[in-house]
Amino acid sequence: MAAHDIICAMNRLALLYHPHKERARELAYAWQQEILTRGAPEPIVTSAWDEDQVAQICQHVDLVLTLGGDGTLLRAARVGARYGVAVIGVKLGHVGFLSGLRPEAFSQNLERLLRGEYWIEERTMIQAQWRRDARVMGSFDAINEIVVSRGKLARVIRIEASIDDEVLQQFALDGAIVATATGSTAYSLAAGGPILAPSVRTMLLTLISPYLSPIRSLVLSEGARVALRVQASQTPILTIDGQTDYELEDGDVVECETSPRPARLARLEAKTYFYRTLVNRLRESDDGT
Repeated sequence: MAAHDIICAMNRLALLYHPHKERARELAYAWQQEILTRGAPEPIVTSAWDEDQVAQICQHVDLVLTLGGDGTLLRAARVGARYGVAVIGVKLGHVGFLSGLRPEAFSQNLERLLRGEYWIEERTMIQAQWRRDARVMGSFDAINEIVVSRGKLARVIRIEASIDDEVLQQFALDGAIVATATGSTAYSLAAGGPILAPSVRTMLLTLISPYLSPIRSLVLSEGARVALRVQASQTPILTIDGQTDYELEDGDVVECETSPRPARLARLEAKTYFYRTLVNRLRESDDGT
């Protein structure tokens, strides 16, 4: 879904910080006081890692600010998507593709945030279901990617990949990534996949170190469904957005499709920001930074 302009009546903000970054916590509470001096409702401050509490907060705020990195934003945006709440990330540390505000620019942009003078970018998410025989073991949303990969042993696994119920091939490899356009600049890119613009609603299937396969990555048609059936004597791993993982068993299936709910990112920069950020990020990589 393409990004679009909105007019928001800003009532309340939430400040979610990375619990292991003291600077993030300190800034969150300092900004809470600054927001109060502007005559705005008192913002809620808490850890971004407390998913249950974040879910409660998202039902009572208009905008969520995350203080940390892209990972902190991903945690909040997945929860915020359930309630249609937009999230904007404050960059602390390495520059990421998702975070849109630097801490030194907070004060000068606060009035814009309170008045809702930003645009909303909707990012496609993946809806995944993990099955063991007829039993559903878990259901997940991912903004970046779903990964099925080998466990601790340096031994290939076999994954039978199906697209829209048609078997593509059984691959011998280290793993397979089902990524969104957002995730195309993350693990999928490192594994050799292409870069997709943020507004693209298709998914990618990218293989990790496939053995004797000419296929490295496929851009799937919009609405396609992907199923990954694992065959391995060791314990493969299912990973969601690089943040949570589960041990799979031989014969388990992970099915992925586009989620009906998008993640909503609030943006202050121009709508062409992605290409500028991409060029800068790739330049940094070339420089070894």
